Amino acid sequence: MSASIPSLRTVFSRMTNVLIGICCVVFVIGPASGLNGIHGTGESLLQAQSAYFARWGVIPRDLWSGDPKALLTPLTALFVHGSWLHLLGNMLFLYVFGGMAEARMGRLHFLVFYVLTGYVALLGYAAAHAESGQTLVGASGSISGVLGAFLYLFPRARVTSLFPFLFFLPLRFPAWAVLIFWFVLQWLAAQRAVNGPGVAYLAHVVGFLLGFVHAWVRHRAPDAPPQAAPGLPGRVEPTERPTEGESQP
Repeated sequence: MSASIPSLRTVFSRMTNVLIGICCVVFVIGPASGLNGIHGTGESLLQAQSAYFARWGVIPRDLWSGDPKALLTPLTALFVHGSWLHLLGNMLFLYVFGGMAEARMGRLHFLVFYVLTGYVALLGYAAAHAESGQTLVGASGSISGVLGAFLYLFPRARVTSLFPFLFFLPLRFPAWAVLIFWFVLQWLAAQRAVNGPGVAYLAHVVGFLLGFVHAWVRHRAPDAPPQAAPGLPGRVEPTERPTEGESQP
C-alpha cells in the first residue's frame, strides 16, 4: 500500500512543514544523500555514512551501557534517514497525515507529541533488542504515532490508497480501515522480525499505540473538524458533508 490522501484539506500546517524541512536539510547535507562532496566518494563515502549513523543513530547495546550521551540518540535519530527512499516515504506520510493532527492538537502540542512519541518508540525497540549492535535511524516511530492519533481523531476521513497488487488503482476507504490494516501489517512483521535488524516494525507498533492512546486520553470530547483557512494552501478539500479528518513510514 502506498501513499494515502484524505478527502478533506487542512489548514497550512507550519510545524509539520518545519519538521519535514529539518529532516530534508539534515539528509541532504549528510553523507547518506551522496550530494555533499565533503564526504567524498566510493569507500570514503561509505565510511562517512557508517560513522554518521553510529554517531547520531540508536545502537541498542550502547543505549543500555550507562553512557549518558547514548540517551540523546533516540532524539537525534528521529531526524536522520538512511536513504532517499527512506526519507521520501516517511515525509510523504508525515505530509499527508500530520497536517490535520497538528490542526487538532495545536502546533506546540503536536511538536512535543511528535518528539516524545518517536523517542519512546525507539526506546521500546531498543529494549526488545538490547544486545543489537545495529544502528537505528528514522522518523518512523514519530510518524506511526501521528497515524495512531489520526485514527482516533479522524476515523471517518475518506482515504485514497494505491495498492501495487491491484495495479496501483486508486481506491477510497475510511481512514479507520486503512490505518488498522496498516497497523496489522506492522504487527505481523514485528512478530517475524525476531532478530532485530532491518525495518524497525516494533517501533512502528509502539509509536502507533502511543499515538492512539494519547489522542484518546487528550481528545475524548468531540471537536469540529479543522476548516481550511482562506488564502492558505491546504491538504484537504471539503466534501458535501463534513467528515473527520494521511504512506508507509
